[in-house]
Amino acid sequence: MTEDGSCTTAQTESRKNQTSEGSGGSAAVTTLTESDARARSLALNDRVPASGLFGEASRPLVEGSRASWRIAPEPFLITPESYARLQQLGDRLLAFYSAANRLYRRSVRGTIPSFFHEYLDRGKSETVVDYGRMNRFRRDLPGVIRPDLLLTADGVKAAELDSVPGGIGLTGSMQQHYSSLGFTMVGGSNGMAEGFAATIRSYAGNNDPQLAIAVSDESADYRPEMQWLSDQLRELGMSSACTRPEDIVMRDDGLYLDDRLIDTLYRFLELFDLKNIPNYDLLLYAVRKQLVVMTPPLKAYLEEKLLFGLFHHPVLAEFWMQEMGKETVAALQRVIPQTWILDPRPLPPHAVIPGLEVAKKPVSDWKQLLGLGQAERRLVIKPSGYSAAAWGSRGVTIGHDHPEAEWDEAVQTALDAFETTPHVLQKFHHGNRYGTRYYDFAQDSVRKMNGRVRLSPYYFVANDETTLAGILVTVVPADKKLIHGMVDAVMVPAAISESGVSLDL
Repeated sequence: MTEDGSCTTAQTESRKNQTSEGSGGSAAVTTLTESDARARSLALNDRVPASGLFGEASRPLVEGSRASWRIAPEPFLITPESYARLQQLGDRLLAFYSAANRLYRRSVRGTIPSFFHEYLDRGKSETVVDYGRMNRFRRDLPGVIRPDLLLTADGVKAAELDSVPGGIGLTGSMQQHYSSLGFTMVGGSNGMAEGFAATIRSYAGNNDPQLAIAVSDESADYRPEMQWLSDQLRELGMSSACTRPEDIVMRDDGLYLDDRLIDTLYRFLELFDLKNIPNYDLLLYAVRKQLVVMTPPLKAYLEEKLLFGLFHHPVLAEFWMQEMGKETVAALQRVIPQTWILDPRPLPPHAVIPGLEVAKKPVSDWKQLLGLGQAERRLVIKPSGYSAAAWGSRGVTIGHDHPEAEWDEAVQTALDAFETTPHVLQKFHHGNRYGTRYYDFAQDSVRKMNGRVRLSPYYFVANDETTLAGILVTVVPADKKLIHGMVDAVMVPAAISESGVSLDL
């Protein structure tokens, strides 16, 4: 590994006879010459589905490629020790969700400060709030947990936490393809489908659930990959179909898709978008009457970036400690970045916003964020949730990446939106650079790139335990401030190797 933490090409080429435990065969990773790397890249390209890209299908294709990202001849390698730390992180994130769920209910009852639930309910429809509070679902938690982990100079930082994530099919498909080349993939060759199946069976409460994966039109870019997932589930022996929610109908004894009674519904639709779904009231009725099990649960308060701000709120520190214990809280404090809720209500003269300083001065008024120099604007503004602008990289403003006037406008816009779409403020953490390679179709050659990295591990919950089923890794050129899928990005799954990157978790 180089001094900046990157893996050299020589190291990635030196792995001989490394077999894949989940590849379904005994193929070995032999010395990776340039011709091998080219052949691997072209073979991987041939396996990208021609029917449409997984996620964000509107992005243009890379010229000459079937993908809208740069194809790499090898996965992103992490050490076995890093893999073990990431596995442990899944259990801690489940503990975080469980604690947030209990604290929300305690706040509603009045046994902890009311601002906890008031922040999380702000801007929500009455229907969504009511369903989130129903006693019959009080213990329900998301079945899929995906943090976006940035590899920064300050260690691994979770930019956000998603319980309705895209990328399941994309990661699962690439897992299979790279595994067939002999790499030891995180989660094995079929970890994503197997992990999802275990989650559905656990939440359904039986081994033979009748599953429908409902993908809204608002999330239609992800329908091809969810169809891929549904196909994989059927190969595993599960009854599954991917559909639009409006194609599901209500009959006397429950919900049906065609002539099949549905007992489990995977919700790949955003709660802010419910009223745009023609039959949403029938779906909610079936959930309320427990005619169908829905996951993720109808708990919008568990889908808010505001939770990071509440986690770091000093008034709530004791309650988080009671719910999770000292060790888990300390571990999450290292990973969850300092976050503040952009609440425009005035503070009393003697008060300051805890932990926030600008130009080495404590902040007592958000207007102190206006007119800052570029060096002082190393801050990020994001919509918290319950909004079309709150997922992906939409709505994100990085202070030092914009002129002063645009930053000032972003601050004011966020404050003005507080009643309907609260925003959060986070410190910007500079990403470390890591070496990777990709196949350049125009030049017909394998090229090197130093870039910044985001790891998106997928944890599936079954029987109150998490399984790390796969990791989607996105590497963008070093001049990009936002890390997301783009034509200039290398997108690969993660694999395990002694020569891999060691993560500071």
